Amino acid sequence: QVQLVESGGGSVQAGGSLTLSCAASMSLYTSNDCGMDWYRQPPGKERERVASIDSGGRSIYVDSVKDRFTISRDNAKNRLYLQMISLKMEDTAVYYCSWRCYREFRVSTFWGQGTQVTVSS
Repeated sequence: QVQLVESGGGSVQAGGSLTLSCAASMSLYTSNDCGMDWYRQPPGKERERVASIDSGGRSIYVDSVKDRFTISRDNAKNRLYLQMISLKMEDTAVYYCSWRCYREFRVSTFWGQGTQVTVSS
């Protein structure tokens, strides 16, 4: 199993920066078995995927955060990060990490509890 805990959220002014962290406690899987994602859910809106990184370190971003957010991973520490700069009001959301882990031809998805990011004017 994989248990995920996000941290690093908080309140910042527009234009500010935050770095989110997702720490995993793992059994059965290793980090190398998993692709990793950051999702966010603004108030009253649907959850959306904002960034993904595969086991080889290749990353993908939604257009709205491209050039401002950087996803990274440290497999040795079982951690996932999201560096955010030039934050905008529309970045306000609960941010979730999600790990997609594969074993014996099956995939399992794990979610953190979420961390609040609030961007003020």
